[in-house]
Amino acid sequence: MIGVNNKRVVKELPLLPIRDIVVYPFMILPLFVGRESSVKAVEESINNFDRLILLSCQKDLHSEMPGPDEIFNVGTVAMIMRMRNLPDGRIKILIQGIRKAKILNYKATNPFHFVEIQEIKDKEIAKDELANLEVKNILTEVKSKLEKLVQTSNQISPDILMILEDIEDPSRLADLIASNLNLNIKDSQIILETTDPLARLQYINDILTNEVDVIQSIQNHDQAKSKLKTNPFGGNEIHSELDEVDEFEELEKRIDEKNLPLHVKKEAVKNLNRFKKMHQESSESNIIRTYLDWILDIPWNETTEENLDLRKAKEILDEDHFDLEDVKERVLEHLAVRTLKKDVSKSPILCLSGPPGVGKTSLGKSIAKAIGRKFVRISLGGVKDESEIRGHRRTYVGAMPGKLIQAMKQAGSVNPLIMLDEIDKIGADQKGDPAAALLEVLDPEQNDSFKDHYLNMEYDLSKVLFIATANYLENLPGPLRDRMEIINLSGYSQEEKLEISKRYLIPKQIELNGIEKEDISFTDISILKLIKGYTREAGLRNLERTIGSVCRKVAKKKALDELKEPIELNPTIVEKMLGAPSFSQDELKKIHEIGIATGLAWTSVGGEILEIETSMMPGSGFTLTGKLGEVMKESAQTAFGFIRSNAKKFGIDDKIFREFEFHIHLPAGAIPKDGPSAGITLATALLSLITNSYVSKDIAMTGEITLSGKVLPVGGIKEKCLAAMRHGIETIIIPWKNQKDLEEIPEHYREKIHFVPVKNIFEVLNVAIIDWENQSSDLKTSDLRKSA
Repeated sequence: MIGVNNKRVVKELPLLPIRDIVVYPFMILPLFVGRESSVKAVEESINNFDRLILLSCQKDLHSEMPGPDEIFNVGTVAMIMRMRNLPDGRIKILIQGIRKAKILNYKATNPFHFVEIQEIKDKEIAKDELANLEVKNILTEVKSKLEKLVQTSNQISPDILMILEDIEDPSRLADLIASNLNLNIKDSQIILETTDPLARLQYINDILTNEVDVIQSIQNHDQAKSKLKTNPFGGNEIHSELDEVDEFEELEKRIDEKNLPLHVKKEAVKNLNRFKKMHQESSESNIIRTYLDWILDIPWNETTEENLDLRKAKEILDEDHFDLEDVKERVLEHLAVRTLKKDVSKSPILCLSGPPGVGKTSLGKSIAKAIGRKFVRISLGGVKDESEIRGHRRTYVGAMPGKLIQAMKQAGSVNPLIMLDEIDKIGADQKGDPAAALLEVLDPEQNDSFKDHYLNMEYDLSKVLFIATANYLENLPGPLRDRMEIINLSGYSQEEKLEISKRYLIPKQIELNGIEKEDISFTDISILKLIKGYTREAGLRNLERTIGSVCRKVAKKKALDELKEPIELNPTIVEKMLGAPSFSQDELKKIHEIGIATGLAWTSVGGEILEIETSMMPGSGFTLTGKLGEVMKESAQTAFGFIRSNAKKFGIDDKIFREFEFHIHLPAGAIPKDGPSAGITLATALLSLITNSYVSKDIAMTGEITLSGKVLPVGGIKEKCLAAMRHGIETIIIPWKNQKDLEEIPEHYREKIHFVPVKNIFEVLNVAIIDWENQSSDLKTSDLRKSA
């Protein structure tokens, strides 16, 4: 029967698959449990099976969810003696092996493995057989070889010799020695599954013999070499040991040749000495070997020579990207400082913020090319584990350095350009906050001593030029945002998209799709048709896809030999190729309307037009629809409160607020909307409805309103203006204090748009509502109430 002290028969138990170790009876050791299914198996064992659990090794160490075919069918029933929850979500258990058991059947595999088992009994040895001279010789020989191994190797603690003195049971002796040797899984499992104690002991004796021979071969390296030369056919037994010694010499040579800092060299030599004393096939030796490879592969003092020629750098940036003068200027400033002050050790930390598709990532590659640095991109989107940044400690199976050290290895120099892409998409969970780990990385005063958990040594990141990209800065924690120099990239106007298409997108797509420049010509009017009719975005991604679609259709004609003459694109041909336009100017208001006003909004993908609709019906109250955020709801309440408190000024009878229900709706109800920018638009639409006045179809507006009717400044003016231009709006009402932001807008855009700065809502109404000053509000209100 299986159980503690043989008091309980156990035929079914939860199964805990373990990695890289085989547990034997009487063996006591701690285990770290992290997989969700394994944690549930432990909990089931403690709650319902008197802390008994079956431990069996999985065949593939890297499998996260091993199935029945991936787990050895012979394991050990163990008692969970102690359990402790760890801060990182894992649990630590202390177990003691009790009896061997065989898995007969898997009764369940979800949410954890639950198995039917059968006890495996060792073959019993009679007393007279134990007195046999041959058995005694095996016992003596095993103990002697183990003692020799303890004296010549640091792998086994000398304490085991004292324990073995009083053990005469071959089965117990075999299990005890096997549990203290660094055996591979194959040998360990063979020993566990062997039921004949003497056969098991003989197998261990063979392993010990081999171990002792290996150590003696290494110690007599020079003698072994000469022996191999004189008798090459008889040297097979030491050939692998010579390879191992050659490996040690190779590592020593790499450590000597690599220009390592003193503290790093000391750590490398220390680990190499440990590595020499270990068996080549032990798991610990593989961990140390991998650690040494990382130390020797990452750059410590290797640098890339920078291009400090400002004119050449400017040519490269202008050749690769159109406009984006702010970013180019900042890069050239950095090069200018490097030219004048050679000993500048700290690089700037930039953050390119803007809507998708404006060229943030490609700009990073261009900057690296311009200044002559290696380029490495780290994608941070969806990263939730702090260990992704700082690395895993070497105590974990499969531990690796963090993304930053991996990037340094990929770059091969200490001064690359590392792009932290989508830094605003970082998450956080119980495993830590990666954004907090980046605080040290992105601080020029601290990153010269960055400590990765895997390396466990300080690493200098101060020479790295970090460039982060983000769509939405509000998602970044304040301290992280404060460490970076923010450069905003706005969306492109139609003229800019036209120029970029001619310079970059069209030649790129012609080449990608295997056609020639002579096969198709894009006229300006056809490109504008693609821009206006088939895309509506701040960036260029959809425009590039659309151009690619046109090129593919030409490629198809050419492949079918249907292209008789070059195609000169015009709007008609574009529609034949791509179908009816997806967008049109007709989507905007064609006539002046009552209760509908056009606002401007800023989103993470650029500026957008916002149509605000209002209506009223018998009843009372105030309804808001359109998936509005809390700030926008408060803006609507503020606008409504302002109108009610100033009803007499507008000639509005206060009874209308008690007898009618007002409904405000923002179309595109599936899209979340938030922010205070729609305040004056909401107030204008409501006043237009209540006073039966027409709002001009040619005007868009943005601004926050207060209860006293003041208009406060808002952000994203440039993006909002570009959105208005895309929709053909030429008059924009903006807050008075936002006039300073107009300087960011290129002059040729400002000439096309008439900006009306306002200080209060009364100035807004004079511009937005047709003939506002000359209309009688009292008459309009009474007419509206009669019609309602």
